[in-house]
Amino acid sequence: MFLFLLIAMVVVVAAVTLAVVGGGDSAALPEAAPEQLVDPLPQTRPVGRADVEALRLPVAVRGYRMVDVDDVLGRLGAELAERDARIAELESALAGAQATAVGGPDLFAKPGEEREQ
Repeated sequence: MFLFLLIAMVVVVAAVTLAVVGGGDSAALPEAAPEQLVDPLPQTRPVGRADVEALRLPVAVRGYRMVDVDDVLGRLGAELAERDARIAELESALAGAQATAVGGPDLFAKPGEEREQ
């Protein structure tokens, strides 16, 4: 009985090994083409919230493709830096306009009256 179980176990292990290695007539699985970023961020206009929400990065064997993630993060970083610079420029212009308004003519003086120093 022991000899029968030993032979059966060897036959099963050999069959599994041949199936895994591909000892049959069937060819190995073809290489799958890597996924590509289908809908990248727009190049002709600024990136909006809807663009980021609609973005789907392709998945690789071990997570996301680093090249696509790096491209997207680089683009978003450049957009944020550009917007931060524009906001700083507008805030300084607003502060300058407010400073000249405070030092400008007296809004409560009647026309023709001189301002007291």
